[in-house]
Amino acid sequence: MMDTVIQFVEWMARQGFPCLFHLTTGLYCPACGGTRAFRAFLRGDWRMSFQYHPIVLYMAAVILAEAVSFALSKITKNPRWYLGHELGFVYGGIAVLMVNWIFKNYMLLKGIDLLPLWPY
Repeated sequence: MMDTVIQFVEWMARQGFPCLFHLTTGLYCPACGGTRAFRAFLRGDWRMSFQYHPIVLYMAAVILAEAVSFALSKITKNPRWYLGHELGFVYGGIAVLMVNWIFKNYMLLKGIDLLPLWPY
């Protein structure tokens, strides 16, 4: 099953849709590296996933925390166990996107490309 998901993601990534923001400005857009980060995450390479785009690991942690807290609240019949801070997680995700975008472009302007094409 996981191989099928990985193959589908790889097929989607090979479609070659260029980032218009990167083509016109030479800088990364806030989402640049997201697909490669997701592919690295599926392969278990969490370090490269974080390097490509930390939002993937952030979202995985948020989804896991929400699922566990929801399950605990249902099992114990105590709604206080459920995190339910969706808006806070959204603001956290926006903060991750913005910090990543600024840092990656800063490094790019210094001549360090943090989004290598290989191996993902």
